[in-house]
Amino acid sequence: MLARRAALILPLFAAACARGPRVHETASFTPPAPLSCVPFARELSGIRLAGDAHTWWRAAEGRYARANRPVPGAVLVFRSTRRLPAGHLAVVVRERGAREVLASHANWGSGSARGRVHQNQPILDVSPRNDWTLVRVWHPETGQFGTTAFATWGFILPALRRSPEEIAADVPRAARAAALASA
Repeated sequence: MLARRAALILPLFAAACARGPRVHETASFTPPAPLSCVPFARELSGIRLAGDAHTWWRAAEGRYARANRPVPGAVLVFRSTRRLPAGHLAVVVRERGAREVLASHANWGSGSARGRVHQNQPILDVSPRNDWTLVRVWHPETGQFGTTAFATWGFILPALRRSPEEIAADVPRAARAAALASA
């Protein structure tokens, strides 16, 4: 049943992504099982950390390089807040300028967005020092950036660098693997 669902959903997703992203063109799909951001980010980035999202920053110390600038494949770590008690993780797919990236992440938003995977979702640096410690995230449901600014720790850099095209093409595989690992 799980394999049949994936076989139906993933070709549609792959076809939608084949053109590449346009300005604020996002894609989202429901994986075979609802996902949280942690297993999805682990699978897509190759960064082998565990625990709640907000704990990844400290857990990466001494194991992975950390930075305050994005690179493709890096994981942006959101801090724990009242609104995001477990934090959040998003994987950078490509940079769109000094203050904007396109990212893929799971379980962002509310309602029908819960457990879904979102690809090519813009994230905007709104920090006063342009150091990515405060961001706003695009909401496809409203067609604009959200009004809430979320605090972040920064980026955990992957051991293996990949191109934006390789990362984007790997999203369906990462979602399947994360869903199987979470089941």
